[in-house]
Formats: sequence, structure tokens, C-alpha cells
Amino acid sequence: MKNTMNEQILLIDDDASLRRVIEFTLEQAGYTVLTATSGEEGMRLFRQHRPPLVITDVQMPGISGYQVLEQVLTIEPSTMVMIITAYSTVEQAVGAMKDGAYDYLTKPFSNDQLRIAVARAFEFRQLQQENTKLKDVLAQHNTQKIMIGESPVMHQLFEQVAKIAPTTATVLLSGESGTGKELIAQRLHQLSPRCKEPFIAVNCAAIPKDLLESELFGHVKGAFTGAVKDRRGKFVLADGGTLFLDEIGELPIDLQPKLLRALQEQHIEPVGGRPQTVDVRVVTATNRDLLKAVQDGLFREDLYYRLAVIPLKLPPLRQRRDDIPLLLHHFVSQHPSGQGVTLTAELVEALKSYDWPGNVREVQNAIEQMLILRQSDQLNLTNIPAHIVTPQRSVSAVLNLPNEGYSLEALEREAVVQALSHCHGNKTRAAAFLRIPRHTLLYRLEKYSIETPK
Repeated sequence: MKNTMNEQILLIDDDASLRRVIEFTLEQAGYTVLTATSGEEGMRLFRQHRPPLVITDVQMPGISGYQVLEQVLTIEPSTMVMIITAYSTVEQAVGAMKDGAYDYLTKPFSNDQLRIAVARAFEFRQLQQENTKLKDVLAQHNTQKIMIGESPVMHQLFEQVAKIAPTTATVLLSGESGTGKELIAQRLHQLSPRCKEPFIAVNCAAIPKDLLESELFGHVKGAFTGAVKDRRGKFVLADGGTLFLDEIGELPIDLQPKLLRALQEQHIEPVGGRPQTVDVRVVTATNRDLLKAVQDGLFREDLYYRLAVIPLKLPPLRQRRDDIPLLLHHFVSQHPSGQGVTLTAELVEALKSYDWPGNVREVQNAIEQMLILRQSDQLNLTNIPAHIVTPQRSVSAVLNLPNEGYSLEALEREAVVQALSHCHGNKTRAAAFLRIPRHTLLYRLEKYSIETPK
């Protein structure tokens, strides 16, 4: 099993034979290894190369391993330092970890133990770097009040929004429920010259049909039973700004001509009142197929093309899976009980593989459920809501063992091979699929000499 990252490691040990064995083992695993015979030489090499991982013996002439640990972390606090010693005690191990050591290995240790410990160290470092990036991205998005997304499809959407926002063109946002259509509408408003004027949102599906005309265009006192005073409609309230009409596909067919006139002429007519001029930019959204509604006679064709001067389709979350970790960490950080809560890499990968039919809204609900029901401050695979976990098939459905018997090791090897194939060679996802830690999977790959599929 080769490491493809070519990460650099500084090895400090005065035992020449052990040093050569460790160096050979790590180089065979694909790492670049710098070696030093003393703490003094090791610190000189560290200042020169700044490797991300230092492996140092404890008992050495001159500078000890503990002094190396202290000096390295003073120079570069993010460095991972792994202590190896033949004189291990629980107190020493705890002391080294408290002083900042990443890990603690006791001589003698096997080549497998060493490789797994080093692989785990670099995996931890990568997770730290990803967390830092996530925090930076989330901070940037929080500042900009923008929909969260770093995937190529979302970058393309954001670029389109930036081009469209300064215009007065009507925009039709389409996409599944929970994809963030209102957030995009808000962004169009924020980036437009109307940003200092009102942004008014109306859900056409949430208002009774008999009241929708009054809600949009207003009414005058006495226009109908219950109209005890004049009421300004949403068009008037949004004058100078942006009116967002969500679920526009639910607009009654008899009200559509009045909306068409308001869009074409920028005139609205309150119920029982006189026409008045308004200056409103209209953005609409739907999760329905409006063209099919046009064909079925449920939506006016002329209104459709007036609304869809610029159509924008928002992608479902399953088409931008790389954004799922961003959303998971964002919702944890925003929840009142999310302070100090972390997510394991296995959990993130498992949730990344789920299709999320409810999209971003479902992610938020899942995180809230996991935070409320958690037993510790680390969320893992056991915290996944029941409806997200793929139902397990029975053992008899998975296995079809021959009458003459079958090797358990062969069975285990086949399970690992199939899991890797199912996850397209992604080791972290394969480990989550098998319900085992990633380092356990790495050990099985080495044990059975399994090559990762390309």
C-alpha cells in the first residue's frame, strides 16, 4: 500500500539499526524521510525543512525527545510529533500527550503498527486542514449572507446571479424543495441597486386563494365583507425593491392576468380601488414543471415567458455532494447546542453518500436531531437518524455459502474488495460502508495485499 501524497517525515533516533528499519518501512509506504542521529541534528533539519510530522526517540544523548517536542511546537505549533520509547509508562504517555504530542508508540512495535500510526497522523492533519478551510469558507459566506456552496455547479450559479442581479429582468428560480431558492432571491436583491429598499417574500401556496389577490395588490375599505380599512398589498410594500413570489405555480388561473399586467405595465389595482404605479423587480420560484402546467392549461403561456426572462435552475444536493461537509459543519456551528461538537470523518463520508431528497432543509433537520439526541460531543455513525441509514439486508440475503464450507479470511477479503468497488476506491467511504474505522480498513488492505481500484 503506497502513500501517494509523498508527505515528509523527520525521524530522530540514535539507534542506527532501528532508524534504518523505520526509514525503510516509511519510504516503502511512499513517504519522504529525513533522518537525524541526535536531537540537535534533528532540530537543525526541522528548522530547515519544517516537515509536518516528527518521529523522535525519547532517550538520546544531549537533547531528549521531550525537549525536541517542546522546541518543535514552539517553532511550529501545527506540527505532529510522535514519541517512541522503550521506557513507556502511562504517566509518560499522558504527560507527552498533554505537552502536545500527537501519538506515543512503545518499542517494540511492528511495521504495520508504524504504518497505520503514520497514516492516521496524516489523515488527522488533512482533516484539520479541511476544518480550517471549512471555517474560512463559512465565515466568508456568513459575512456575505450567501447560500453555502463551493462545488463547481454552485460557483457557476453564483456567477450567473452576480451578472443578473444589477438588471431589472424577472427571474424564475426552479428546483426541488429545500434547494435554497429564497436564499438566491435574497442574493439577487442584495447585489442589485435596490439593495437598500424592501425585500418582500410571499408564498403563494400558503395563502387561501380568496385572499391572495388582496394580499398581493391590496384593497380599499368596504371592497368586500371584512374589509374594514384600507390595506396595502405586497406590491406596494415592495415598491422600489424586490418582490419574491414563491410557489408561483400555485397562483390561481383567474388571478394570472392581473399579475401579467402588473409585470408588463408596472401598474397594480387594489381590490375596489384605483390603479397605481409601482416600481418592483419580481423574482419567482417553483418546484413544479411550469411548462407542463402551461400544456395542461393550468398556467398562462404569456405569463410564463414574462416570468422566465431569465430562468435559473438550482441543483439538488445529490448533484453537489462536495458541499455537504460545508453544510454539516455550518449547521452544527449555528445550532445553540453545537458548541464544541465535532463530526468524525466516517460520519461525514456516510452523510455525503446519502441522496438527501429534502435537500438542504433535510440536512439542517438531521443535524438538529443528532445534536439533540447525542451522547457525547463527537458525532459518529451511531448518531445517523434512522431514516438515513440504508436498511441492512439479512445475512442469508448477503451470503450464499457453499455446502463444502468457505474460508472466513476469504470472505473478509471479498467483503473489502466489494466495498472498495462499491465506493469507487474511496477508502474512507468504504470503511464507513463496512462500519469499521479507516485505519482498520488500511490494515486489511495491507494484510490481504488488496490494490485500490483506480
